[in-house]
Amino acid sequence: MARALISGLLRSGTSPASLRVSEPRPEARRELAQGFGIATHADNAEAARGAALWVLAVKPQVLHTVCTALAPLAQTGQPLVLSIAAGIRSDQIERWLGGDLALVRAMPNTPALLGAGATGLHANAKVDDAGRALIERVLGAVGVTCWIDDEAQMDVVTALSGSGPAYFFLLVEALEQAAVAHGLPREVARRLASQTCFGAGRMLLEDGATAGELRQRVTSPGGTTAAALERFAAGGFAALVAESLAAATRRGAELSALAQD
Repeated sequence: MARALISGLLRSGTSPASLRVSEPRPEARRELAQGFGIATHADNAEAARGAALWVLAVKPQVLHTVCTALAPLAQTGQPLVLSIAAGIRSDQIERWLGGDLALVRAMPNTPALLGAGATGLHANAKVDDAGRALIERVLGAVGVTCWIDDEAQMDVVTALSGSGPAYFFLLVEALEQAAVAHGLPREVARRLASQTCFGAGRMLLEDGATAGELRQRVTSPGGTTAAALERFAAGGFAALVAESLAAATRRGAELSALAQD
C-alpha cells in the first residue's frame, strides 16, 4: 500500500524530493530508490525527522513498537499522522506517540495500486481543515475518499471496501469455475467473467442509477437472468453477504482489542 501511495503521489505531480521512506529490508530500499527516485532510510526516525506528515504503513502487529520508538520525535515535531493499519484505533496510536497529536486513520484497499482505490477516513478533533485537505490530496491520488465521523464505523469500512476486493475476486473465481464446468475453455471463461464484472462496475459508477435499478434493467421476467437471481435468493445470498460482512467487522474490532496498550 505504501508503494501505491508513493506511485499515486508522483503521478499527481508530487516531487520525489519531498518524499522519504523507511524500509527495513535492504533490497526493498534499493527497489524504492531506483524505481521512484526517492530517499530511503533503514531507520524510521531518519525518515520521519522534520516531516510535516507521517504515514504509518506497517502491519497492525508492529504498530505499537514503531510508534513508541518514534514518540519523542513526534512530541518534538508535532506532525500530522496518517495511519493505514487495520483495526488500530486513533486514540491508541496517539497515546503510543505520546499524545496530543493530529491524527487520521485510513482504510484504503488494494485497487489503490491502479489508482482505483476506495478509502474511508476518520480524523481526530485535532485535525484542522488544512490537515484534512492534505490527507484528501494524498489518498485522493490513488482513488476516492470518504470521511467517517464515527470511528467505530471504520471496522465496517474495513469489512466493506478494505476486504471487499477479495469478495469480488471470489465471485469472479466462482463464475469462471462454473462456466468451465459447463464446457467453456478456462481462458474464455476467465476473460468473459473478468470483463463482465469490470463493465458492470463501470456502469454502476458512471450511469448514476443504483445497483438495484441496474439489476432490474437487465432482468427480464422469466428470462435467464431472473432464473439465476432466483437461485441466488433461494440460497440465501443476501443473508450470507450480511453474515460475512459482520464477521469481518467483528475481526476488525478484535484486532483493536488485541493491540498492545
